Amino acid sequence: MKVLLPDSMPLSVSLPDGVTSVVYDVHRPIPAEHRDAEVLVIWQSPVERLATMPGELPRLRWIQSLMAGTDAIEAAGFDEGVLLTSGKGLHDAPVAEHTLALILAAARRLDRTLAAQVDGEWRPSQDANLPFGSPAAFTTLTGAHVVVWGFGGIGTRLAGFLQMLGARVTGVAQSSGERNGYPVVTAEELPEVLPTADVLVNILPATPATAGIVDAPVLAALPEQAWLVNVGRGATVDETDLVAALQAGSIAGAALDVFATEPLPAGSPLWQAPNVILTPHCAGGRPDHPESLIEENLRRLLAGEALLNLVP
Repeated sequence: MKVLLPDSMPLSVSLPDGVTSVVYDVHRPIPAEHRDAEVLVIWQSPVERLATMPGELPRLRWIQSLMAGTDAIEAAGFDEGVLLTSGKGLHDAPVAEHTLALILAAARRLDRTLAAQVDGEWRPSQDANLPFGSPAAFTTLTGAHVVVWGFGGIGTRLAGFLQMLGARVTGVAQSSGERNGYPVVTAEELPEVLPTADVLVNILPATPATAGIVDAPVLAALPEQAWLVNVGRGATVDETDLVAALQAGSIAGAALDVFATEPLPAGSPLWQAPNVILTPHCAGGRPDHPESLIEENLRRLLAGEALLNLVP
C-alpha cells in the first residue's frame, strides 16, 4: 500500500510493514509512478488541484484531510466509494486561540490603534472614560455574555478561555442541555439568548443547512453593542446582510477570519465596512500532532475497523 503525504507540511508518519509513503507536491499533478496510491493525505491543496485528483488516483481507497472542514474535498468529485475522514480535533487549540484574539481585539479596539499607528497618529481611546463593564459598549470579557454557535471541540475549548477571563458562555448545538458544564441551546432557541449577547461566535461548518444562516434576522436580534466573530466558514454568513447591519450601526462590529469568496475580493464592501477586523483565514493551521490521527486511521483501515472522523 502506498500513502501520499503533502509537501505543504513536514510529516513524520510511522508506517507498518508493507506500507510506503511518498511526499507529493500539492501544486503539481501526481506523478504517473505514484498514481497507484491507495491513501491520500490532504493539506492546503489548491481547489484546482483537488478537482484533478479523482482522475489521477484510480486506486484510491481513503482520504485523510488534515482540515476540520471537508467541503472543498467533497466538492472535488471523488468516487463515492472513497472513504473521507476529517481533521476534526486537530485545530481546536489554534482556532480557539485565534478566536479569543479576535474577541479581545474587538473589546480593546485594536483595529483603531493599528490604524492610528499606520497613520502615525496618537488617538486616545473612545471608550476609556466608560464605566468598567458599561452596557454602552463591549469593552471587557468580565461579565460579558458570549454565545458560541457550533459548540464542538473548538467551542468548548474557547469556552474555557472565556470563562477564565470572566465571561458567561452559552453554546448553540443540535440538542440543548449541558455540555462540559456550559448551558447549550438549539438554534430554535437563539431568539431567547441573542438579545443579551455581547459577542456571537460562529464556528459552523459549510453545509446546505447552514448556508447564509447568519442573516438579517439573526443580526437584528443582537443588541447594538454586540460583535459577530466568524471563524467557521464564510458561506454561513449572509455578507450582504452583515454589511447592511454594520453600516446601519445595528451591531457594533464584526471580526472575520473566513469569507464567502477567498481571497476576499478587492471590491468586497467588507474591506471598507465600519468596525470590521479581518484576518486571512488563518485561525486554523498548525494542526496538533496530525501524525497520530494518520497512523491510527491507517491501522484501522488495514484492520477493517471504523475510521475516526469519518465523513458521512
